[in-house]
Amino acid sequence: MPPSRELHCVIVTPEKALFDEAADFVAVPMFDGELGVLPGRMPLIGRLGCGELRLRRGMEVHRFFVDSGFVQVKANTITVLTARAQRAEEIDTEVVAQSLQAALAPATTPQGTEERLKVQESARAQLRVARHREESAVRG
Repeated sequence: MPPSRELHCVIVTPEKALFDEAADFVAVPMFDGELGVLPGRMPLIGRLGCGELRLRRGMEVHRFFVDSGFVQVKANTITVLTARAQRAEEIDTEVVAQSLQAALAPATTPQGTEERLKVQESARAQLRVARHREESAVRG
């Protein structure tokens, strides 16, 4: 039997399944870089980072912000389990920019510093995802 030329991608958060559709290509942010997945990829389980998840089907590209978790690739199915995922078009850049500004203020405790750095990383990643979506819309 010939290998499938299509992937199936599922993005799941604790609240809901955010995405459950076919794709030609998927790029996921890993904790140490980015992983691109095409049909026929060998199975793997990996730790997600904070950043942009891209899915391409034909000429259409879907973008999501994901904030850590795990990814499994098996039999042309990509399952993304994440604490938080958001469609690029749903990111409110003004709210995220305000969150980033607040996180840039000096922390009063060592624990506050660590939390502040996580918020900064997340906010910067959300702003990148939103910017990429806007750039694609202008080109598209």
